[in-house]
Amino acid sequence: MKKDDLTTGPMSLHFKNLAIPAAFGMLFSTLYNIVDVYFAGLISTDGQAGLAIGFQAFFILMAIGFGLGSALSALVSNAIGDRDPESVRLFISQGLSFGVIATLVLIVIGQWGGPALIALVSEPGAYRDAAYGYFRWLIFALPGFLLAFGGNGILQANGDTRTMQRAMMVAFVVNIGLNPLMMFGIPGVWSGMGFNGIAAATVISQTGVMAYILFRISKLDDLSGLARADFIPRIGIFRTITGQMLPPSFAMLVMFISGFVVQYYLKSFGGEAIAAYGVALRIEQILLLPVIGMTGALLPIAGQNFGAKNYDRVREAVKFCWTLGIVMTAIAAPILWFGGHFALGLFTDDAAVIEIGASYLKVDAILFPVYMMLFLINSFLQALKQPIWTLWISIYRQGFGVAFFVWLLTDPFGFGVVGVWLGIAIAVVSGAMFAFILASRIADKTIGGLRHRGSPVQG
Repeated sequence: MKKDDLTTGPMSLHFKNLAIPAAFGMLFSTLYNIVDVYFAGLISTDGQAGLAIGFQAFFILMAIGFGLGSALSALVSNAIGDRDPESVRLFISQGLSFGVIATLVLIVIGQWGGPALIALVSEPGAYRDAAYGYFRWLIFALPGFLLAFGGNGILQANGDTRTMQRAMMVAFVVNIGLNPLMMFGIPGVWSGMGFNGIAAATVISQTGVMAYILFRISKLDDLSGLARADFIPRIGIFRTITGQMLPPSFAMLVMFISGFVVQYYLKSFGGEAIAAYGVALRIEQILLLPVIGMTGALLPIAGQNFGAKNYDRVREAVKFCWTLGIVMTAIAAPILWFGGHFALGLFTDDAAVIEIGASYLKVDAILFPVYMMLFLINSFLQALKQPIWTLWISIYRQGFGVAFFVWLLTDPFGFGVVGVWLGIAIAVVSGAMFAFILASRIADKTIGGLRHRGSPVQG
């Protein structure tokens, strides 16, 4: 399988070829999760709340998977742009070995850490019990998720976002059949697993996604002549991968911890508030998909051109991404504002859940352009092999910002549930301002600035 050269050709064509398949892949990933929310709702609102909390605990472990995908996308794309096939081959093989070792370690950590996190953000009762059961089964999907994300970073660096799209489309369809089968069983043959069957279905389908992605990686031209010895861990390469992976992983970890902070404050408003937040997040994700796909495409495009030292083309990619992102968010925001009640009503008939979720989506509509800018900056910094700054941005916005502003507006000012949403909004806006200042200064030092031609400033 040949890689795409992103250092030449029309920028619009590269974004189209990368962003559209990526967005569709993430669409089916989100629809996959929505199917889970729907089937959890067939049991109860407590089931939906338990799903939201258990899923959040699981994805804290997946921070390593997201970071590994970003790291391999940046490292492999830079090596491709630098025309260094030996480095490409080693980063791919060592990256996969790294992923296997990381998975084993995380499974051990998750066995005791996940239940502790769930207990922290929930009250004793039905929805906490549901979260416990769901998490204990879902942890067996960790190899499939982590290696799939890491492998997708490799494919993305080679200009391939279609593989993940196809894998998630199939997984979505399979999940529709597996969920009722694993939950309710086969009459007269097997009684099923109840609520935990949702997690079991995810284990099966995500393992299939991982297998397909690894198969596609094995067909890459740069892996011809690959030997078993290439997979034996090499300290130097592991150190390089770790250095590129840890900042986005910790940034993702901070984001998930931020989600737990939100749920911690929401628990005082009851299970309806937690369920509303979980369902509203799924709706938000659907409308964010085109933006996420587009800004995600910026990473390999800017990465290959940065590796080739084609800085004007890096700036061109950023400008194109920014312009298109503004258009996308201008379309999505009114849909969130005016269609929130309708969208939430597709997943639940609980009036309290719908009302609380709709209030979140209205605040979210205003934040959409800000989210776009944050995603763009993160991809840009990772492409320039400066991921440490994505961590600092995340620590302020999702670490300090969310915790402080949500506390301020709910406790001292007593704004209730709306105070949680407004606290998130203040953290997002101020975090975006911080991110833009950082990105501009780093661009001055590495590519000669974002908005002008010139030589990088050394020092």
